[in-house]
Amino acid sequence: MSPKDRRTLRDLAARVAEIASLPVQPERIRLWKDFNALRPHRPMVLAFPEGGWRELLPDSAAQCEDPLLRGWEMQLRRTIYAHEHIRDDLPVTDHFNVGWAVTIGDYGLKETRTRTEELGSYRWDAPVKRPEDCDKLHLRSVVVDRAETIRRVEVAQEAIGDVLRVRTHGSLWWSLGMTWALINLRGLEQVMLDMHENRQLLHRLMAFLRDATLHELETFEKEGVLSLNNGPDDYVGSGGVGATDDLPAPGFEGRVRPKDMWVLGESQEFVGVGPAMYHEFALQYQLPVLNRFGLVCYGCCEPLDGKLDLVMKHIPRLRRVSVSPWCNRAIAAEKVGKRYIYSWKPNPAALCGPGVDYGALERSIRETIGIARGCCLEIIMKDTHTFQGQAERISRWSEIASRLAAEAP
Repeated sequence: MSPKDRRTLRDLAARVAEIASLPVQPERIRLWKDFNALRPHRPMVLAFPEGGWRELLPDSAAQCEDPLLRGWEMQLRRTIYAHEHIRDDLPVTDHFNVGWAVTIGDYGLKETRTRTEELGSYRWDAPVKRPEDCDKLHLRSVVVDRAETIRRVEVAQEAIGDVLRVRTHGSLWWSLGMTWALINLRGLEQVMLDMHENRQLLHRLMAFLRDATLHELETFEKEGVLSLNNGPDDYVGSGGVGATDDLPAPGFEGRVRPKDMWVLGESQEFVGVGPAMYHEFALQYQLPVLNRFGLVCYGCCEPLDGKLDLVMKHIPRLRRVSVSPWCNRAIAAEKVGKRYIYSWKPNPAALCGPGVDYGALERSIRETIGIARGCCLEIIMKDTHTFQGQAERISRWSEIASRLAAEAP
């Protein structure tokens, strides 16, 4: 580690530690723990730049030369930027997380992707063309590189261990919905046709993905690489803070089990599929996986208003339900009520398009607060892949949403 790289990291870590020590942080943590226990004090507000980080903090902002340290530097810079400019309800702690070095293989078959530019759309050639191709599928390998993990932790300890609390911690997946893997193997249009013309093949593929996912979970647990995600700096679901006293589960002795964790299930690829077929080809295969976890978040961009009855009926530890821009907010509010978190995602196009009507954004938020009155409401701006070069957009949105949340009855 060069002196310059070390000095850069230490200066940023010191600023994060300073932010983490502010009185607002324990108050935010208290609000989130009560919120996740379905005892909300007010609507909670989060704003995630996601792809928009390229404009807020471009790669040119990084000063470290070492690639590993450069990634950590940007992680620290984002934490500082969010505190200073976005100012939502995201807590900042004095933890510095170093993820496990884990390599996960493929299923024996893998799609071939073709794209014309780094960002934007692409097409892919799905490898499962006929039923006999399924014979080539196998469980994915999981290889844990403990030596590399230890090396990374030691590097972080050397650089900033006296400033922030370095720990091995991180997620090995985002969603365990499995339908993304399905369409990569079979193709989206083909999956839609299979529901009518080749049901047996579709059931075979989903059964394989269910068993493969369960195998990976068991391997992660056996290898000891699962991390608790019940802390104030844990991102859970399709947007949300994991802080809760409801996890880990009773009997926890240090080795993390799935039942000690939050998990996300979703099926965005089945957005145009009716409830019966959604249950037959997606949900019933997700349930053996989701029901191993302590708390479940369900949904992302897909509208769930027509499928909520199934989700609520079959997932006993459901806690957070996504209400996407294409979901009927009133139906969702009626069904979700006070039993689950109403995780509303405004349409990011209104913030990321060529022009912004802040008055319309405010009216939409105010309207949703009224629709979801009595619900455990969180307001989450995400899927923001550009701000048209105007960094102040997400700050302005966060200010509006936070003000309306504070005024909510």
